[in-house]
Amino acid sequence: MSTLKLSPISSSVHPLEPLTIAEVEAAVAIVRRDRPVGNQFRFPCVTLHEPPKAEVLSFQKGDAIDRQAFLILLDNATGHTYEAIVSLGQQQVIAWTHIPDMQPNIMPDELVECEAAVKAHPEFLAAIAKRGIADLDLVVVDPWAIGNFGFEDEKGIRLSRCLCYLRATPDGNFYARPIDGLVPVVDLNRMQVLRIEDLGVVPVPPEPSEYRAKFVSEMRQDVQPLHITQPQGTSFEVNGHHVRWQKWDLRIGFTPREGLVLYQVGYEDEGKLRPILYRASMAEMVVPYGDPRIQHFRKNAFDLGEHGVGVLANSLTLGCDCVGEIHYFDGVLTNSRGEVAVTENAICLHEEDYGMLWKHTDWRIDAVEVRRSRRLVLSFIATVDNYEYGFFWYFYQDGTIQYEIKLTGILLCGALADFPKYGTVVAPELNAINHQHFFGMRLDFDIDGVNNSVYEVNSEAEPMGETNPYGNAFFARSELLATEQSAQRIVDPLSARYWKVVNSNIHNRLGQPVGYKIIPGENVLPFAHPDSPILKRARFMTKHLWVTPYQPTERYPAGDYPNQHPGGEGLPQWTAANRPIADTDVVVWYVFGHHHIPRPEDHPVMPTAYSGFMLKPVGFFTANPALDVPPSQAKPHCCDP
Repeated sequence: MSTLKLSPISSSVHPLEPLTIAEVEAAVAIVRRDRPVGNQFRFPCVTLHEPPKAEVLSFQKGDAIDRQAFLILLDNATGHTYEAIVSLGQQQVIAWTHIPDMQPNIMPDELVECEAAVKAHPEFLAAIAKRGIADLDLVVVDPWAIGNFGFEDEKGIRLSRCLCYLRATPDGNFYARPIDGLVPVVDLNRMQVLRIEDLGVVPVPPEPSEYRAKFVSEMRQDVQPLHITQPQGTSFEVNGHHVRWQKWDLRIGFTPREGLVLYQVGYEDEGKLRPILYRASMAEMVVPYGDPRIQHFRKNAFDLGEHGVGVLANSLTLGCDCVGEIHYFDGVLTNSRGEVAVTENAICLHEEDYGMLWKHTDWRIDAVEVRRSRRLVLSFIATVDNYEYGFFWYFYQDGTIQYEIKLTGILLCGALADFPKYGTVVAPELNAINHQHFFGMRLDFDIDGVNNSVYEVNSEAEPMGETNPYGNAFFARSELLATEQSAQRIVDPLSARYWKVVNSNIHNRLGQPVGYKIIPGENVLPFAHPDSPILKRARFMTKHLWVTPYQPTERYPAGDYPNQHPGGEGLPQWTAANRPIADTDVVVWYVFGHHHIPRPEDHPVMPTAYSGFMLKPVGFFTANPALDVPPSQAKPHCCDP
């Protein structure tokens, strides 16, 4: 066996440090050498194969580790999917598995090749000509995952169903001008057009609806400069992908599917680093659209499982996505042919002022104490077709963690062929379709250790009577969620419902178990019918909380390969066993949804919408952990908020 030349790997490298460029190149080369992987193979995923959790938790600096890579491969010639694990230290493939009847995610390279194949097809050219479109360069073909609706002729074929648009100018906003009634269907393995669905000529909406600065005739003249500076530098420290800030300690990673991943999140308290989360990421994102017409009913996007937000992450080298003193991290990925593709500045790390942290005025002695809040921000932004998603983790000085998704971009519209029942008219003859966004978070809690329990907390009114004669009393009732099925819950804002993850074996000085609570933000349930194909494939959306015992193979709530899968895998399958979850290593799956009935004000580009949740300490500290934040120096025109 020949030996590949590898860059030296330090024995002090942390087990969760992402793969380097050299390691990605070596992993691909080793697979090509050891297995019959020719040019017909694509590489949907090359990423770190995370070591066993117990090994990571026991790791000490200087320990010898076996760096490994995990790969997914697709053979276009046979349609077969494979998973591989490569030992970079041993320079060999240590696992090679055929994954039958599964389709990996669609890769950006495939989208480009698919559009070219459609635009070269004579039947498509004839359909364009029939619609009076003379300039093919103004036509945009946008490949989408086809989903699974039980059609026999689609089984076993890697497919894309394309949407078509027409630009008004070569650099115009094509999403405002859909060519409805024209749907190419493509075999992605052979990159051949299987059929052109011509549902009839529908007029293309007339307005170009441009949004770029070059098309805006007059800009506001009263926007004065606003500068954010840190003349003495930042308060955070970065060593590789290890970050420390204001008593917070964490590691970050980046995968093609999930994008930003947090590892080993802890908080330093009284000289001790206390663990909170072992691993946290958004594990799936599903966008079901609500128009039943034949042009639109298949629009149900699994943005992680069918595409991958890490692969689609923006390079933050241009624009003003982050402001201030910034540290960037690159995303080291591959294109579909296994060649290294680095997304420069994929992750942004910076600090933000966040107004008032805490304050009290004792007017009797004319004493005021106020502290300003700042937060650490870790973020990345992905463009998924028409939408932009900003994924933000915030860390606060009082021990709070917040996750927020910022939704912007362009509405997915259809031509107004009959009536706008399933959408909103946003421009002449243009209907923006009703839809929802569901985000499935995987939160592997380790509150002061791996054995944790989850409780549901509801506030209740004390019945009026002897113990409550004036009817004002209410209290919080905690109920242990002891099994997987009892832990399948939905939000209830009328009872102020939240969930808390506690370590029942460790108590604070008041005798209370230490913990963190999950505070829901905006949320909704799907409006799809329980027997609909989308809910068969994404049943996890029907509950806002799921809890499972830790299993390293249980990573994605809709299963490992949702692309064209009929459904039933993931959380519904795992939790059918109804495993016990009390006082064990628990993984909490929090699902939140954003409900979007479009507005004319969302067109032609949407103002940002916000959705997310918070994790707040509950009994984790002995008192307010932000008492030691120093007062800010008073300056002219200073105010608290």
